[in-house]
Amino acid sequence: MTDDFMGPPWQMDWRLDALACRDALPEHVRKMVDEARAELVTAKDPYFRGIDADGDLPESMYVQPVRSTDPKGPYILYFDNHRGWLVYTFDRRPEDPQIVVVEVFWQ
Repeated sequence: MTDDFMGPPWQMDWRLDALACRDALPEHVRKMVDEARAELVTAKDPYFRGIDADGDLPESMYVQPVRSTDPKGPYILYFDNHRGWLVYTFDRRPEDPQIVVVEVFWQ
C-alpha cells in the first residue's frame, strides 16, 4: 500500500433502498444507470468541481451539488435528459475512498 491518495476507478456502494429502486427499474433504464455509474467510478473527481469539469460527461448527463452551500455534501448526477438521477456522496477516506449512492430515481 502506498501513502498516496488513491484515484479512479473508485469503489461504489449502494444503500439497500437505492439498490432496490435500481433493480425495480425497466431493463433499458438500468442500463442508463449503469452507464452513469461507470462515469462516476472513472471520474478523476467524482464531485466534478471547477468550470466545465463535467464537460467529459455524455450530453444527457450532468452533475451538481444538492445544496450549493454544502459543496462537500451530496451531489446529483442527472441522466436521460433529466428523466432520472442518482444522489451520491463521496467519502475521501485515505485507505478506501468510495462513492455511496443514496437515491435512484427515474420517471
